[in-house]
Amino acid sequence: MSVDESVSVTSRPPPRNPSPAVGRRRANSGRDEAALQWLLGPTEPSVRYRALVDLLDRPETDREVRATKQKIPTTGWARLLFAKQKAGGHWESADQLYTPKYRSTIWNVQVLALFGVTRDDPRMAAACELFLDQFARLDGGFDNAPDPHEPSELCVTGNLTRTLLLAGYGDDDRVRAAVDWIVRAQLSDGGWHCWPRIAFGRGTLDGWEGLSALAALLPARRSPAVRRAIEGGAEFYLRRRLLEQGRPPYAPWRRLHFPNHYYYDYLVGLDLLTSLGKGGDPRLDPALSMLESQRRSDGTWAIDRPHPDIGTGAGYSLRKKPTPMIVEPAGQPSRWLTLTALRARRLVATARPSLTV
Repeated sequence: MSVDESVSVTSRPPPRNPSPAVGRRRANSGRDEAALQWLLGPTEPSVRYRALVDLLDRPETDREVRATKQKIPTTGWARLLFAKQKAGGHWESADQLYTPKYRSTIWNVQVLALFGVTRDDPRMAAACELFLDQFARLDGGFDNAPDPHEPSELCVTGNLTRTLLLAGYGDDDRVRAAVDWIVRAQLSDGGWHCWPRIAFGRGTLDGWEGLSALAALLPARRSPAVRRAIEGGAEFYLRRRLLEQGRPPYAPWRRLHFPNHYYYDYLVGLDLLTSLGKGGDPRLDPALSMLESQRRSDGTWAIDRPHPDIGTGAGYSLRKKPTPMIVEPAGQPSRWLTLTALRARRLVATARPSLTV
């Protein structure tokens, strides 16, 4: 792992014969600092921007934050994704925004929004408006079915709603309608399901897109109904400790991925729950322990597999495997996963200062 920039750190002399807990904290502190320096390097501005804001508490008005944010659409990963965009704002085909997986428009737009690209970039605006025009359904949600009377589907509605909110479309009536659709689609146990007709009122950890979309709403813009849905959704995941659903345990949920598209894993859950202020809940501890066990000696985390993850324990196969979207190679230190993991651990540590993470 290379460190692109250095930041001086002042520390007190270590105590004599430190306790094991102190030793672990000191070791983790050193690894955290090394990983942070790596994330702050200039190679990938989307990661540097989030590290400045989420890990160093820099305000959006900070000169360095603003300068880094401006580079995101034209540098690094976003530049590579935009290089394949067509003149009409789409990728691959203007007629098929959802297929082929994972190269067409919807997958690219989702990832660009995560990186911090907004409608301020005309290329992003052109792509987002394709979905607003073509995917908005009469029931208020989003779907790619050709018949506008077809009911909307959770993973499409959740992913697109989150994407459009991150891209700056929170005032659009179609996005507000989709938020309301997600609230109505919540099941009685607090979860969501992509196929509610066969769910028998029970949600699934795989239905994380609904909660993630609601979490993308700024707190000041959350209605009482949205706040209730968020609390119910968070409790759904906490009761299951982010992983406890089904027998035998579903192996891909215990592996790390990026991009996730519509797939769930425990780091998706940790990132989501800690961002919603649930870092103090001890029911996160099994997932936190798993996260620590998967940390590399250099302080980073690596992608285990690209999606679709049909490795050991997946329980399914594909006759024709789609081309995965590779942002970072599997098995190597991942900037995005390391950023996500450090952010979740930091929010837990803030909520529970006595916990050694």
